Amino acid sequence: MKAFILAAGFGTRLRPLTDHIPKPLIPILNIPSLFYTFFLLKQAGITEIICNIHHHSLALRRFIESSDLADLTITFSEEPVILGTGGGLKKCEKLLGTEEFLLVNSDIISDIDFRALIHHHHHSGRPGTLTLYETPEATAIGHIGVKDMLVKDFRNTRHTGLVSSYIYTGVAVFTPKIFSFLKDEFSGIVDTGFTGLIDNGGLSYYLHEGLWKDIGSMPNYWQANLDKTQEITSMSDQMNLAIGMHPHAISPEAVINTDAEISGSVIGKGCRIAAGCIIRNSVLLPGVTVKPETTIINAIVDTCSTTVIEHQKQDREKAW
Repeated sequence: MKAFILAAGFGTRLRPLTDHIPKPLIPILNIPSLFYTFFLLKQAGITEIICNIHHHSLALRRFIESSDLADLTITFSEEPVILGTGGGLKKCEKLLGTEEFLLVNSDIISDIDFRALIHHHHHSGRPGTLTLYETPEATAIGHIGVKDMLVKDFRNTRHTGLVSSYIYTGVAVFTPKIFSFLKDEFSGIVDTGFTGLIDNGGLSYYLHEGLWKDIGSMPNYWQANLDKTQEITSMSDQMNLAIGMHPHAISPEAVINTDAEISGSVIGKGCRIAAGCIIRNSVLLPGVTVKPETTIINAIVDTCSTTVIEHQKQDREKAW
């Protein structure tokens, strides 16, 4: 089986980080987010991968090609004009061939068992299976309407009136039948492929109950790095064996003055933190230099910008 990774997006909700960093390379615990997906694919025995790319495409391609990803064959589908989730997949119809395939968004961190998902998909007998996740925030994120073990609606856009506490995780399995409903031009996969399968054969779902984090916005990105990170670090040994990388909070290649105070934070490769600095509940991306006596709390800092996560600030500071 092949995998298709959606990696072409602009990452507008992660600006200003994505103004100069490809969204799939934004690090979570000092590992580029896309590489968590590479790890899960390799664990599942899926070694043929297609990535669509557009925004910062050259930087993304060079980083992946320079990484030691033994046993993975990665093909890039470059989009000179971005095609969206639907058009981007349609462009790769010939590359994906005539067999079923796995689709994964590049802006999630999870421990979804791809083998179990594929087994469930085969058992369903449907042309597509979406991986869903239950959360009390489903209404705000975008709930999925389900009935009779099938996906029927998305945010009630099909006017079914179906409401649930499930959301789409960005992971799915499809047969080539989905290509019949996709468009060559810019389009979304939900309004074309997903809807087409709902009306022509049905769209089943697989419920994931483990780790799942969306990193597509600044607050979500901040939380993914700092909250309940043991779920991510528990994969450390396996990731190191599979892709030669492991999640960690403090890079051994950061230079930190012994007089600096660091707590509940992630410090990236090449960061330099001077004497008298206080860094709490923050994420410092690679290469950041912090001048003496600087205090950073509840922030995301890269070499070009600092973003304070205001809505979390009060609760976090109360904890100290």
